[in-house]
Amino acid sequence: MLAILIHFFLVWKKIIYSYTSLATFSYHKALGRTAVGPAHGSLSIIDNRTKRTYRIPIVRNAVRALDFRQITAAQQGADVVDQFDNGLRIVDKGYLNTACMESSITHIDGKRGHIQYRNYSIEELFEHNDYEEVIHLLIWGKLPTPVQKQILRQKLVAEMKPHPCVVDVIHSFPPESLTCPMILAGLSAYASVDEGTRATHSKGEPQYLGKGNTVDEAVIRTLSMLATTIALVYCHKRGRFFSPARPDESFIGNVLLMMGFLEPGTKRPQPNRKVEKCFEQLWILYADHEMTNSTAAFLHAASTLTDPLSCCITGIVSAYGPLHGGAIDLAYKEFETVGTPENVSTLIADVKAKKQRLFGYGHRIYKVVDPRTKFIRQLMDKHRDEVQTNPLLKVAMEIDRVAGEDPYFTSRHLKANADLYGCFLYTALGFETDIIIAMASLSRTPGVLAHWREAMGQSPGLWRPQQIFTGAVVAPNQAQT
Repeated sequence: MLAILIHFFLVWKKIIYSYTSLATFSYHKALGRTAVGPAHGSLSIIDNRTKRTYRIPIVRNAVRALDFRQITAAQQGADVVDQFDNGLRIVDKGYLNTACMESSITHIDGKRGHIQYRNYSIEELFEHNDYEEVIHLLIWGKLPTPVQKQILRQKLVAEMKPHPCVVDVIHSFPPESLTCPMILAGLSAYASVDEGTRATHSKGEPQYLGKGNTVDEAVIRTLSMLATTIALVYCHKRGRFFSPARPDESFIGNVLLMMGFLEPGTKRPQPNRKVEKCFEQLWILYADHEMTNSTAAFLHAASTLTDPLSCCITGIVSAYGPLHGGAIDLAYKEFETVGTPENVSTLIADVKAKKQRLFGYGHRIYKVVDPRTKFIRQLMDKHRDEVQTNPLLKVAMEIDRVAGEDPYFTSRHLKANADLYGCFLYTALGFETDIIIAMASLSRTPGVLAHWREAMGQSPGLWRPQQIFTGAVVAPNQAQT
């Protein structure tokens, strides 16, 4: 009976997906890409082991991994459970060609250098909107009205109040401690008193799944608590005074205010307006970047239906890895080692001889110039004096000049990625190297929370990757005790 049900299920899936072959060109036509071919259809597979033929639906140029479970070497009449359990699996170490989510938030076309948030190109948003408006767009799907924008600002400010236990935990660290562990500890302290976190782990039932208002409140709390934690850590490490957030300031303005990046010569503390203006545009470019390693780490934790603050800790840990955001630290250490622009040629020669790696160059997604780079260069031009007078950035810009002309790099499309370029602005505007990854993570958090909010409106599913065992299988009666 079970075998019959599975058979009818597979037939039903083929019928449901068959209509998609009619919608062949809509997606690519919208991007002027009709020559690419249809995005929908089917894949016919012949298993040479059994000579059986299978038809796999293609939707949005993707196939479902579970559809391959019907492909099995089990003989006809074998136990139906064995047939399914022994079905074909997909090996993709590191998600090199596997989509783990379906989303309507951000679209990236790496071949053509195109990024859009929802239905807006990043070019349009950079030129005409500010960061708070993009936060609203990413999370709630539309640009805010002036009233909605003011409400968002007030809600964010209301949650930017340091809890005493968070302050105590951060201050328990020596100021010279590593930045990342201090931020993680501060977030953990926040999680210990957060109402959503406590409810998640005390009531034993999902607190966010399918609960839109509760999710929205948690989004606000998480973003504000991360901003406050980073500001507290920065002030403690630098011996600065923590200035409370104010409802008359923007989100970025309040981040700078809390961190002590103040406008000089004012009676009442105000955020540094030059930095605020720069970040209002720069952070738009970083607000989301689709399914990055840290976004996927956040969502992997979220699939357990734990609280978003705990998921945020997971994402921050991922962001600090040296093959992810941590590459920025390594790039800056490289600049320090080089010392002066005159030594750049030696570094480049070592890189070409594969004696050394050039951190911050190259990107898995983009086959052309990262579309964000041109806008960051515009911002760098506005702050040319600060960039050119910084010794580290003199080295960085010389590396970029040489790498941009050398065939070794140009033939391999190895260009400085947008994350590294943005760091030049942080440095030029007075931010120390050790806080840059934290600030970059904060600028990305609205996008990550948009993906979390989207996931909380879908059917739950625990992320549980599989493996292919490569060792020797021991018969049960030979197993050692």
